[in-house]
Amino acid sequence: MENNIKGKFAAHNGAKCRYEMFDRQEGVSTGIFTSLNVGAYVGDEEEAVQENRRRVRESLGIPFLLSAKQVHGTGIYCLNKPLIENTEIDGVDALITDLSDVGLMIQQADCQAVLLFDPVKAVIAAIHCGWRGSVQGILAKVIANMVENYGTVQADLQAVISPSLGPCCAEFVNYRRELPEEFHQFMVRNNYFDFWQISRFQLMTAGVSEKNIETTSTCTCCSDNYFSYRRATRLSGGVTGRNCSVISLQETPACNMLR
Repeated sequence: MENNIKGKFAAHNGAKCRYEMFDRQEGVSTGIFTSLNVGAYVGDEEEAVQENRRRVRESLGIPFLLSAKQVHGTGIYCLNKPLIENTEIDGVDALITDLSDVGLMIQQADCQAVLLFDPVKAVIAAIHCGWRGSVQGILAKVIANMVENYGTVQADLQAVISPSLGPCCAEFVNYRRELPEEFHQFMVRNNYFDFWQISRFQLMTAGVSEKNIETTSTCTCCSDNYFSYRRATRLSGGVTGRNCSVISLQETPACNMLR
């Protein structure tokens, strides 16, 4: 899986942390779902999805995945006990843990996965952030949870925004009804919005330092290497697979992100 976007984390006291943002290549699914579809509820064969998820785990060297049956809301699940099997949580859009050897997986097809890492407290978070999540302020809510429950200091956080719908393709013809007025400053041309910048703005407003925010700047709708719901609405009635982004804390706690 050489073409995936990978981030490494500096080892400290034996800790290893990293993330990987997977494209749609090198899986076993066929047809519309070719080939690394990780979405279990989009119409693909269950056996193919499970094999694709196994390949994701293998690529990261982790035994288990924690994922969510995402609903475009602001629900948060905090993993406090070690997993003994792959687990999917119903009805949440953000995952947080300070446990090692588990991958927090976000499934996406144009929505952002925003991955957070606290190198001081050794806490990770994975957030499914579509436009509805942005409107509901999911990023700030996850950061507030990390502050309250794990002692995170916002300025310590590192953030990475995954491949997702870019300003070239994020058209919102009903933006006056759908998007709050504070988003309107991020309109790049008539009806088109830069949600990468919106997420940066929301992260910074929540206390994350601008220098600690990385954007991959790859549009999933433009690139055939990724599943895209918007592209699929034109080609297959909106039926498509799901890409994934995974972050994991490995071995002992405490690590620093390499830049």
